[in-house]
Amino acid sequence: MIALEVKMENGISRRGFLKNSVMASAGGALAIGAAGSTSVQGQGDKPAVSKVAPGSKDTLPKGKIGNIEISRMLLGGNLLTHFTHSRDLRYVYSLTAHYNTQVKIMETMSVAESYGVDTLCIHTAPGAIDTIKKYRREWGGKMKCIVCPTADIKPDMKAYSDQVKQIVDDGVDAIYLWGVRADGLAAGGKMDLIAKCVQCAKDLGVPSGVGAHDLNVIKECEKNKVNTDFYIKTFHHHRYPTGPKPEQIKGPTQEIPGYWCSNPEETAAFMKTVEKPWLAFKIMAAGAIPPRDAFQYTFENGADHVLVGMFDFEIPEDVKILKDILFSVKRDRPWRS
Repeated sequence: MIALEVKMENGISRRGFLKNSVMASAGGALAIGAAGSTSVQGQGDKPAVSKVAPGSKDTLPKGKIGNIEISRMLLGGNLLTHFTHSRDLRYVYSLTAHYNTQVKIMETMSVAESYGVDTLCIHTAPGAIDTIKKYRREWGGKMKCIVCPTADIKPDMKAYSDQVKQIVDDGVDAIYLWGVRADGLAAGGKMDLIAKCVQCAKDLGVPSGVGAHDLNVIKECEKNKVNTDFYIKTFHHHRYPTGPKPEQIKGPTQEIPGYWCSNPEETAAFMKTVEKPWLAFKIMAAGAIPPRDAFQYTFENGADHVLVGMFDFEIPEDVKILKDILFSVKRDRPWRS
């Protein structure tokens, strides 16, 4: 099972990777949104497979954030933008970029929709929004999109609000504050800026959420009554071979290769008190946890939706597993979505 997710390791910062690494692999070409990108079948920008109608092969249970319905499983955007979590296997970045061309990305969205995965969660990587627009326009796709802007957040809010307005105009369905930004703002006591980011999107009429790797972000949002519609929070257990040892868990998760949720038990306990929808991400710890194990653990411990990074060929099996889990899952936290 390959389900790699975004994690900066070996001294590479998230911000630095976002700015610089798109030039590091595949001859400096990030295939998503690139003009003239070709599929593995060599068919240029024409569909390499038949367009598939949403829900034609399967359906998934849904929940609701704000005023939109979304499937319990969301298509994670990391593999599609090639920001893979591959620990020290650096070649995986190039391998993913070569496989997930723009056409293959649109094929993946089409396959996901056919199996009932009706929502994509992605950040504003170069070309991402253009590819989504192209998919909707030329392939007839109906995939909903939850997007996190990556613009800088300063007291005047200009750069951030400008980007939010642009992507809302481009047709995104919901917006959330990038976890990387939220972690730093909360750590610096800048909850006023987090609240402004949330309100910025709400003022434009779309559901607005907050992402986080650090549980303190959610705690402070709840304490300060930030008017968010939903949370997107990392969540996975540590019972895998490369999972963190207790003595390692002292600082930010970004400083330790191989994990993204430092306190899963505390996260599950606190989220029981939260009445807003919880979308969990990094649930497989970058492919280290098998999907059945990850889905079972995540839903049993209270998450309402899961973000899953998938290649096109993984989608049918993952959907089947997820539906099996949802049919029998027992949970203490009520469904909040």
